[in-house]
Amino acid sequence: MLREDLQKALKESMLAHDTQRVGAIRLMIAGMKEKDVDARGKGLKEASETDLLAMLQNMVKQRRDSISMYLQGNRQDLADKEQAEITVIETFLPKQMNDDEIQNAVKAAISATGAASMKDMGKVMGELKAKYTGQMDFGKVNALVKTLLS
Repeated sequence: MLREDLQKALKESMLAHDTQRVGAIRLMIAGMKEKDVDARGKGLKEASETDLLAMLQNMVKQRRDSISMYLQGNRQDLADKEQAEITVIETFLPKQMNDDEIQNAVKAAISATGAASMKDMGKVMGELKAKYTGQMDFGKVNALVKTLLS
């Protein structure tokens, strides 16, 4: 579904002469193709939807990191460009969960996996990634899981 959405959005953006959006979508499609090549190396036909959503989340994270560096270097123009790309990428991600929803999901995953200590953190994170990839920032979730398990 994401593949078709990206191709459709690329065509629409090209017809609308929206060069900024075209550029961001082309970056996502290139990332998707790279994930497909990796998947074929593992014997799969193409990358899964989950892999693609994780890739998009990573792209957003990279851009946020770039924005902070650009702002430190007084390059507002470059920070604005990165923010515009984030806006485009986020249109292809599922709705992001709020803090309460994330906390409830983490507690449910801890219960479902029977996690009792930090040794079980991998099980909890695996459960969350299987169900909620693209809907939450796993960097923040990681800290929450550590807090709840310790």
